[in-house]
Amino acid sequence: MQKILVTGGCGFIGSNFVRMLLAQTDMEVVNLDLLTYAGNLENLKDVEDNKRYTFIKGDIANKPDADKAMKGVDTVISFAAESHVDNSINDSEPFIRTNVSGTKVMLDCARKNNVERFCQIGTDEVYGSVEKGASTEKDRLEPRNPYSATKAASDLLALSYANTYGMNVVVTRSSNNYGPYQYPEKVIPLFVTNILEGKKVPLYGTGTNIRDWLHVDDNCRGILRVAEKGKKGEIYNIGGGNEVTNIDLTKKILKLMGKGGESIERVADRKGHDIRYSLDSSKLGKLGWAPKKNFETGLKETIDWYKKNEKWWKPLKEKKK
Repeated sequence: MQKILVTGGCGFIGSNFVRMLLAQTDMEVVNLDLLTYAGNLENLKDVEDNKRYTFIKGDIANKPDADKAMKGVDTVISFAAESHVDNSINDSEPFIRTNVSGTKVMLDCARKNNVERFCQIGTDEVYGSVEKGASTEKDRLEPRNPYSATKAASDLLALSYANTYGMNVVVTRSSNNYGPYQYPEKVIPLFVTNILEGKKVPLYGTGTNIRDWLHVDDNCRGILRVAEKGKKGEIYNIGGGNEVTNIDLTKKILKLMGKGGESIERVADRKGHDIRYSLDSSKLGKLGWAPKKNFETGLKETIDWYKKNEKWWKPLKEKKK
């Protein structure tokens, strides 16, 4: 049986990935998570007693923690990261520590423990703002905020270990994810939960910024495909093919929740706000992957999930106050 280490497995994408592995494979799964504010044991409450699942509380930037979690592991899938752009603008230090130094520690421990495969999870934001067309894996990196700069650094560091040490490293870069268990500071769960609380939704600037939305289940399938079939030292984009302006996304959410424009609160635009992200996922398509979730359906299902799981998100929002 293959043993796989997932870092950041109590976060949004990581927890969905862990749940998918336990449901759809016979793999043994180890989850290393520091349980910072966005890491939540409740995300995996339904699988905590699974005999193939082990949770280790630890820090990817701490060598003893990483080394302990790596024992006997065949594959590492490294989700663990600081990921909120606004937080990185306010203070980039935690992003440098986790996203850069933490990646180095994980790579060194993977080398030491002879891990067969290391999959670094990245983001489309490293390509910067894309005026037209779509970003390919060979495009120049132009990160425009501290968060995306540290993610670009972690990607490049991981790829350097493939070239320098011959490590079997692959990198994925996905577009904006959405779905269940997403921390309510992110735009879709923030807007949905605000409406459920009778509040307005804060829309940055003019709302004309464009994002490509990818359901977390489709991303998880793509990551697993890359981990299993991706070529050593290569990058694979994972895009949803659902480009929507922020104002149109807002209107979709409001309409599905029976609200209108009166629920929108215009707020000052984010510093250095990228206009558009777009990914060319044809490279991953050659490995047999394609997104399955229709955006309209996925968005409605996501809103319904938050409606049914107030006990999950309410304490998180209270904690942030």
